[in-house]
Amino acid sequence: MLSQPRSKYVPFPPVQLSDRQWPQKVLRNAPIWMSTDLRDGNQALFEPMNGERKMRMFRTLCDIGFKEIEVAFPSASQTEFDFVRQLIEGNLIPDDVTIEVLTQAREHLIRRTMESLKGARRAIVHVYNATSRPFREFVFGMNKAEVIDMAVNAVRLIKQLAAEQPETEWVLQYSPETFSATETDFALAVCNAVTAEWGATPDNKVILNLPATVESSMPNVYADQVERMHRHLARRDSVILSVHPHNDRGTAVAAAEMALLAGADRVEGCLFGNGERTGNVDLVTLALNLYTQGIAPGLDFSDINAVARTYEHCSQLPIHPRHPYVGDLVFTAFSGSHQDAIKKGFAAQQPDTLWSVPYLPIDPADVGRSYDSVIRVNSQSGKGGIAYLLEAEYGLVLPRRLQVEFSGVVQQHADEHGGELAADDIWNLFAATYLETTAPVRYVEHHLFEHGNAQGIRLTVEIEGHTHLLTGEGNGPIDAAVHALRQVGVVAQVQTFEERSLGSSHGYADARASAFIELRGESGQERYGVGIDGNIVTASIRALISGVNRIGGLASVAVAEAA
Repeated sequence: MLSQPRSKYVPFPPVQLSDRQWPQKVLRNAPIWMSTDLRDGNQALFEPMNGERKMRMFRTLCDIGFKEIEVAFPSASQTEFDFVRQLIEGNLIPDDVTIEVLTQAREHLIRRTMESLKGARRAIVHVYNATSRPFREFVFGMNKAEVIDMAVNAVRLIKQLAAEQPETEWVLQYSPETFSATETDFALAVCNAVTAEWGATPDNKVILNLPATVESSMPNVYADQVERMHRHLARRDSVILSVHPHNDRGTAVAAAEMALLAGADRVEGCLFGNGERTGNVDLVTLALNLYTQGIAPGLDFSDINAVARTYEHCSQLPIHPRHPYVGDLVFTAFSGSHQDAIKKGFAAQQPDTLWSVPYLPIDPADVGRSYDSVIRVNSQSGKGGIAYLLEAEYGLVLPRRLQVEFSGVVQQHADEHGGELAADDIWNLFAATYLETTAPVRYVEHHLFEHGNAQGIRLTVEIEGHTHLLTGEGNGPIDAAVHALRQVGVVAQVQTFEERSLGSSHGYADARASAFIELRGESGQERYGVGIDGNIVTASIRALISGVNRIGGLASVAVAEAA
């Protein structure tokens, strides 16, 4: 049991915003996206990416559509420095992509960082220093004025070094690290001093990035902080307001969405939320959340499986099977009620209309996922999922009452054997239950003939290894076959009969017809029989014999044989 909390980790002090406007806002457009996978995401790995994996991730980010990518912390290691040089000297940066690098607000680190960018066409230099009271007092031993001077001096040096490399288009980004735990008025003062020193204009904007370095409050509080900055920053028309939410409280996506409502223009994060501690905001989830609301995210996740496999290779981290939109099981329903609703939703969904299938927030096809794994069967599943798999994989459309009957067979099998049943497993179980050719009464052949107004049949069956030629008449082939079977003691009443076309299926490559007959036996039990054949009459008679075997017709046959 948790003890009484001895402290609260909250912003100091909480922002006062009684006239907040963001709750009434509605998102209309996607933000500017900035990927930190190669920097924040990389430095958080057990084993940082090598050159091959880092380059593969960079190319993937470009293919997805990121126009700003933080590629390294060049002053941190020679590997990081060399990667930036490789991108620039190898002319590997697309013309519409801007690389970003990170540095602390320390002179020797800034000089090393600027050196790494020599020859770049365009670059964002991201400088930061912590601004919250614990850092000021416990880490730096500085007062507020000294912290502002630290930021301004760093910007002044970057400006000086940038002027020495006029071939590069320079963009300044400044982060008051630990923003969400900083007094908002002080964060305003620091940011205003930075934009003044850089000389920010509408044509030379500064990116001001507001990190929730440690997510320390509910996301609505972060939104209040962002809105206060948005409304009170000097030179707001010369600022791109960016947010960098971490996920310590598990609400980074919500914090980012609310921050966009509060006035943010840009979001930094990693594809699948990787990053220090509990990670950065998950950009895949954030982007596809926008997509579900009818907002084009501007990022291409139409082949999400390829993106996920690249990420797993490069980061050596697994993606959770229930990860929103991407996990291997996220579009999968095992629950019977879910499966039934999804099956009906698929049936009702019309092409070129708004997506509206129960339990599926987007069309899996939009992110390159097939429907094969949408419905899967285990001991928790119901008739809807089983029927969907047989229809989707084998073209077999079951009558509803047969769905109910067969689901009991599947349920019993799953309970006894455990685990999940694939489509092939279900088909094999269906075939063993309804189509098995080694059943006690086995169809051999039949011949129809006319007898006045009646339909006649000569039906050959095999019972316990013995061949029987049976003759019967009725008002159609099925009725005639029912009467023929009475010769060997089988008494059954046809309750319902359906026939349907059938596409090619495993083991029945030439089959084009399926027949379903529901029989009532002498003791009142009701069971379905199923027949599949290229000829609908043959399929119907096979269905009848299948049903006879399932209602216990063998008992009657055995009695007749003994006699």
